[in-house]
Amino acid sequence: MENQLPFVGLNVLDIASYIAGPAATTMLADLGASVIKVEPPDTGDPYRQAHVTPPHPPCETDYAWQLTNRNKRGIAVDLKHPDGQAVLARLVERADVLVTNFPQPVRVALGLDREAIGRLNPRLVYADVTGYGSRGADADRPGFDVTAFWARTGHMHATHDVDGPPALPIPGIGDHATACTLFGAIVTALYTRDRTGRGAHVTTSLMAQGAWSAGLWLEAAMHGAEFFPQQSRKRPANPLINSYRTADDRWLILVAMQERHWQKLALAIGRPELAQDARFGDARARAAHAEALTGILETAFADRPLVQWEAMLGAAQLNFSVVREVHEVAADPQLLLNDVLTPLARPVGHATHTVNSPVQIAGLGKVPPQRAPDIGEHTEEVLRELGFAPAFMAKMRREGTARSTAAPPVRPVA
Repeated sequence: MENQLPFVGLNVLDIASYIAGPAATTMLADLGASVIKVEPPDTGDPYRQAHVTPPHPPCETDYAWQLTNRNKRGIAVDLKHPDGQAVLARLVERADVLVTNFPQPVRVALGLDREAIGRLNPRLVYADVTGYGSRGADADRPGFDVTAFWARTGHMHATHDVDGPPALPIPGIGDHATACTLFGAIVTALYTRDRTGRGAHVTTSLMAQGAWSAGLWLEAAMHGAEFFPQQSRKRPANPLINSYRTADDRWLILVAMQERHWQKLALAIGRPELAQDARFGDARARAAHAEALTGILETAFADRPLVQWEAMLGAAQLNFSVVREVHEVAADPQLLLNDVLTPLARPVGHATHTVNSPVQIAGLGKVPPQRAPDIGEHTEEVLRELGFAPAFMAKMRREGTARSTAAPPVRPVA
């Protein structure tokens, strides 16, 4: 099965930190690519600390690193040192894809900019991800998911209630969406290289992904559309697209978009006369009387527990979802049956499954998810493959310009 995967034989360098860039290389690794993760030898990728940094749930297992760096080999070398530069050059010469998210001045200082890399390997696909794009005053500004994706592009403003401050979303939402875009760009460049023989430079940003994700309303703004006031759950623009609390203090989100759905909803809550009420006769009327209708629906939903509403709304063929808590999602049979949560090759900590990357190819599986590498776990193995002598590796370890957590090889190097 593994030999049938599309990216077997593809060599990828992951010289990036945190999530968006590394998650794109994880998607390639899941589909067979050989990915080498390059980290600094002192502390490694700062993302290794995410699992003990609030608001992430604290855990003994580094689950964040496991999700984003499975199926990779890891080396730790100091790219600022001439020896590290020698290692980088050989890595680049053998690579098909390089992914980085370092700011442009850092790339230039490390010889990681597109021009320098292109001179070493003209066939390389150079993929970078930034916070705010490569031009303008914010080009070199650090960008994170919550700032560049959520706050900068309108998501955070649009999704918080008028009566409350902006809420902090689950971290990484924009990062993982951006990783999918970067993955698509890399695959497109590889396809083009097969036709032309030349490498390419592909790029995206958290800001670009945020704008694309918010594109429906952003496009409306550019067309001069008249926006409704800031969202309020008790005074929504559309009471039929709103969240409601049940008798057992659970929440569901209702999305009844068509007139026939309104009639079905009125029947489902036991208030068929509402469908004939002139105040609620169509979408504009319901918007004009949103507070009144929301109050009616709040009272109705608060009268029964969630399990009953699931059955009643399902029988009425209405579009809704329970607002699941994250621990419930981790055991959702629908996610398990569709391989959204996929088995690990071996348990990691208490986990037997991990979150699968979202691209699936009918008839093909993926590489079974392996444990993510420790800092420098494969340094000696990779340097040996690159043709470096044991004395060179020993010198780098001694000078602190490389780190190896694996035992030295017992067999001699040819």
